[in-house]
Amino acid sequence: MKTIGLLWGMSWESSALYYETINSETKKRLWWLNSAKILMHSVNFSEIESLQHSGDWDALTQIMIENAQSLEEWWADFILICTNTMHKMAEAIQDAILIPLIHIADATVKEVKKRWIQKIALLGTAFTMEQEFYKWRLVDNYGLEVIIPDEGWRGDIHRIIYEELCQWIVKDNSREIYKQVIQDLKAAWAEGVILGCTEITMLISEEDSVLPVFDTTQIHAIEAVNQALR
Repeated sequence: MKTIGLLWGMSWESSALYYETINSETKKRLWWLNSAKILMHSVNFSEIESLQHSGDWDALTQIMIENAQSLEEWWADFILICTNTMHKMAEAIQDAILIPLIHIADATVKEVKKRWIQKIALLGTAFTMEQEFYKWRLVDNYGLEVIIPDEGWRGDIHRIIYEELCQWIVKDNSREIYKQVIQDLKAAWAEGVILGCTEITMLISEEDSVLPVFDTTQIHAIEAVNQALR
């Protein structure tokens, strides 16, 4: 079994879902008392969030590189960034370490391709939806067509993530907002929806959506187990 390195705490609420999923999946495959070998570097998300909203991505990149290098020094075999937004600096992190970084979008696209989906909707923070680092990977690397919600909805989606889900607050009216957004995306001919923020899984499940749902938290965590047991 390989050792999984997790860059997490962004937020710790979704990181807890990573830990639970990785260990549950490991036990399911190996049975009895088996659990995953994990190294974790957790950050103070308040500091990260402040730098995100001030636009200081250079400082964030340096923090993430140093944390990834510490996991490498402690003998992690590969690394996961346990958040979608911070994959903005995934290439810089990979360039700074020798071990593989398992990209959340790559793992997700594997599942999208299994459903023969070409036009995919993307929900996430405003950074993930509006900047190019995530959409570009889906379009240029995999030939998908990516659509995002209208500008009016994007503010609501972003606010709910930071003000509610990152506080482990789940509201029915917020779920209804997301469900309406997904309805609108279906009307725009989306064939599936990527939950491109690791907290959204706390709010939206397959039962809440008129489109096939791709839960990046679950998909990424299971890919970690695939890599660890390969």
